Amino acid sequence: MEKLLELTKVDLASWIVILFTIFAAFIAIFEIIGKISVILNKPVKWIKKKNEDHELLIQTVKNVTELQKKHDKDMEKSDKYNEDMKNDIEKLTNMFIDKEINDMRWEINNFATKVAEGKPCNKDSFKHCIHTYEKYEKLLEENNLENGEVEISMQIVNEAYKQKLKEGF
Repeated sequence: MEKLLELTKVDLASWIVILFTIFAAFIAIFEIIGKISVILNKPVKWIKKKNEDHELLIQTVKNVTELQKKHDKDMEKSDKYNEDMKNDIEKLTNMFIDKEINDMRWEINNFATKVAEGKPCNKDSFKHCIHTYEKYEKLLEENNLENGEVEISMQIVNEAYKQKLKEGF
């Protein structure tokens, strides 16, 4: 019993230092064994596993780097493709707007010619021409374009329409 009492009087700080020293010695021994096994080219299991994990980590980093490069290239291609698509859509839109404007001009000028030649035209034809002119003006305004070709034609149509309203259709 005296021996047990003596153990309780031992300094706790000394025990902690001794434990850490023992752990450090075990770690040092494992490291020395590992180094010697590598030198002898007969690695022990835990060294082999550590090396395999390290190689796997290096390969994973390489693969991620390659994937990042491929992703960057793909994004560049995608950006270029999107820009090309945007330009193509813009060209098509401009072509469509030009065609719409030309078709409306032709329709208005053709109707004005018909009216100027004194050919018979009904009230709905006049209304349609006036409505087409309104759409034509709106389309020009939306696209910052100017009207320079159908003003005289619309004067002819409007005068003839007013005259028909007075005289009857």
